[in-house]
Amino acid sequence: MASDLIASLRGKKDIKILFVCLGNICRSPAAEGVMKETLSNHGVNWTVDSAGTGDYHIGDLPDWRMRSAAKCRGLLLTHHCRQVKPADFEHFDLIIGMDANNLANLRRMAPTPEGAKKVVGIGQWLDPSLGYDYVPDPYYESDRAFDLVLDLLANACENIYESLR
Repeated sequence: MASDLIASLRGKKDIKILFVCLGNICRSPAAEGVMKETLSNHGVNWTVDSAGTGDYHIGDLPDWRMRSAAKCRGLLLTHHCRQVKPADFEHFDLIIGMDANNLANLRRMAPTPEGAKKVVGIGQWLDPSLGYDYVPDPYYESDRAFDLVLDLLANACENIYESLR
């Protein structure tokens, strides 16, 4: 299960992480940016990327509201949206989905059983005291929802680092 995967990656020099949401315009590019900042703060240089299960926004920058919320925290989100591809299941060590729908889609998209085993929900790294076991999609919500996503991601990314170092 996920604990076996995490144990197998613990202490590895270069871990490759892919964050995934639906369109790759809000949650997953924000997770990519937050994780890169977290790793930089710890002096670690792992491979981090993001993608979406859908093909709605390929080539676009992240949603302007997420870029604005991230910029207020000193994060510049310059990722160009892309869709998950079969090669991602081979290339990445850990594929982290933001919610149950993303996880189900990723498991369907996995070209092999080994690739499907790399798919883990971000809720595994969220502190229970936050009241979330997933990162909610802020797209149809208020500006506050984008801040909530960034708060949740900051918590999860620090916990991901701690669980894998």
